[in-house]
Parts: sequence; C-alpha cells; structure tokens
Amino acid sequence: MKPPVHGTPRLMRAINDRAALRILLEKGPLTRPELSELTGLSKPTAFQLLARLQEAGLVVSDGVRAGQPGRTAEVYRVNAAAAYVAALDVTPERIDVQVADITGAVAGEARCPAPSPAGGDLTARLRAAVEAARPPGPLHRVVIGVQGAVDPTTGRLDYATAEDMPGWQIPDLVPTLTAGLGVTVDVENDVNLVALAEQAHGAAAGCPDFVLLWAGEGLGAALVIGGRLHRGFFGGAGEIGYMPIPGAATARDGGGRFGHHGYQALAGGPAVQDLLRSYGVHGADFHESVAAAVRLAGGTGRAAEEAAAGLRTVAARIALGLATIASVVDPGLVVLAGSLVSAGGERLRDLVERELRVLDAERLRVLLSAVEGNPVLVGAMDLALARVRDEVFGHAARDAPPAAGR
Repeated sequence: MKPPVHGTPRLMRAINDRAALRILLEKGPLTRPELSELTGLSKPTAFQLLARLQEAGLVVSDGVRAGQPGRTAEVYRVNAAAAYVAALDVTPERIDVQVADITGAVAGEARCPAPSPAGGDLTARLRAAVEAARPPGPLHRVVIGVQGAVDPTTGRLDYATAEDMPGWQIPDLVPTLTAGLGVTVDVENDVNLVALAEQAHGAAAGCPDFVLLWAGEGLGAALVIGGRLHRGFFGGAGEIGYMPIPGAATARDGGGRFGHHGYQALAGGPAVQDLLRSYGVHGADFHESVAAAVRLAGGTGRAAEEAAAGLRTVAARIALGLATIASVVDPGLVVLAGSLVSAGGERLRDLVERELRVLDAERLRVLLSAVEGNPVLVGAMDLALARVRDEVFGHAARDAPPAAGR
C-alpha cells in the first residue's frame, strides 16, 4: 500500500494562490480581510499570498476603500494585462474576431471578409484578422472555431471541403498555425464551441449530458457526456450531416463522402426550403421560408393549414435524426440552435419535442439556444480564457518565490 502523499509548503502555496485568483476573478476587487474570509486563510497568510501574486504580476492594487471610521483598506484585483487571448469564428463568408484580457473583458473586435482561395497564405489571412481587432498586448492563446474538425490521428482538418474552407487543407494544421502566428493556437469545431457556450451560459447549464443540434444551411451536432465535450477518436463526433436516415439517399447511392445525402439532405436548409415550397410557402432562402411558415400557420384558412402541415413535416424530419442520436447517447436534453431554428422559434421547438415523444423519446427535453450574440465566439473565448488561466495562474503560482518572512 502506497504511503499517503502530503502537501509540501510549495504545493499548498500554489493551491492557495490559484484559489485566490479564481475568487478575485469571480468577486471583483477585494481587500485583504475579504480575501482572507472567502478563502478561509488567516490574515497573515492572505497578506503573504497577495505579496507573492503582486510580485508575479498577477495582482495589482486597485486603490483604497473606506472601512470603519478613520480606517481605509487597500483593494486588490487581478491584473487584466497579465494575458490576452483571441477568439475567431471562421466561415466561408467572413472572419469574426474578439480579443479579451485575462479577466474576460473585451478589448477589441473585428469582422473581416473571408478572402478568395487566391487571397494569400492562411496564416497571413488569420494574422491580418487578429491585428484588425487591435490587441492591447501580446496574445497568449488563440482559439479558432471552424466548420469541420481536426482529426488528431492525421493533424488535418476533416469534414470540410476545400470549397468551404479554402487553404485549410494542410498537414499539421495546428502546429503550422501556432508557428505562423507566434502564439499557441487551438482549432475547434464551431458547433462544439456553441455547446460549450450553452453549457456555461445558456440552456444546458446544469445538465451534464446533452446534445446540441445546429441547424442551418447544413446540420451539425455536439455531444456533451458526463459534463465533458465528446470529440471521438477521429475528432468527428457530432458530424451528423451525412448520417444515414430513412428517406434520404446514402453515400452508396452516389455523391461520395461529401455528396448530397444523409440527414442533411433531409433536414438541412435547402431541403427545408424545397419542402415548404411544396406546401405553398415561399421565401428567398430557407430562413425566410421557415419564418413565413410560422407566420402563416398562426392564421386561418387553407394557407394556414398547409403551412402548419409543412412545419410539422420539418419537425418530423429533424426529430428523426435526433431520435437516432438519443437512442445511442441517452441525453437528458437537446438544445436547438442555428439560423433555421431561430427562424422557427418556439413553434418549431414545440413541434420537434412532440415528434420526439411519438418516436419514443418522451422524456427528452428540447430547449432553444439561450446564448446571446455569436455563440461560436462566446464558446471560443470561454475555452481560450480557461486554458490561458490554467497556464498563467499555474505557472506564476508555482514559480513565485515565498513572501518575505516565510
């Protein structure tokens, strides 16, 4: 039997330092007595802890606060300039960028049009987009959300064509971007990032097992199991666009791996637009078609009946794929997100939930996305901040010398 591992003074200091930094991030500027009370540390230990963190450049004084009559207390906060991170959402049409300091405060934003395939080196394009957001200092980490997923067995971006993501089909994608941008880079599937945002701030908060379905031009999903994002052996967990579905052609029927088949051919944006057209509902694109169907279904008469029937068919197609996933993963919740879902709103959500009950998934809750703004950027920023805080707080806490008198 192995002897118990006892905490060394250095290890205990590192644990206390990290705990104090987390509390300062969550609670805002605090005095020494307040930090002592919240951490459970003695006042002398809290004093020495703050001295270490100030010397490491992680904590700075934030002025004084009036206390009891005749007394003032110095206030401390996390040094926002200790690290900066960038989050990118890259699509075939544009690149959205957001820069934040280590506290999460946004320090810069930009939107750049995605250049043509002949628009230059991928690293140069990404660097220009980041520079357009005007970072206040050197970046410590960049998280990029993309269509597709990096296969960890090959290092290449998979599940995305060169037409969709020009320039991204290169070997050793992440190391290449890290070297080219001069900062640690993570490339993550965009729908996975939306799921992380929903888990932290949205409809999936508090649910350890859920599926997020992104419905737009195409279909994608993210799986969170036991509170953790499931990526799969080849990085493609959730790439459900070409999942075989009854009523849709399969890869065997032609079109190859990225052909027009599977779940996407049944319930993706263009398929939904064609379907609703057959029910007499027209729109310039699938967003307008779905929104028009919702408006019409709220009325009376033949057109309303047809629109309502069309929406029920759309919901049945979406539910068919979700029921297949649910039968394997057994989630407690499905979160619906994406432009097709936002156009359908609560009416479409309710219809999908009803269809799932018919398909013997009666206990499965269905909720709409509750994350405001660009959910891909929200998730990418959350991931960037979590990783850079672990890195910066951990290294600085371990490397900081003991305060004087220890």
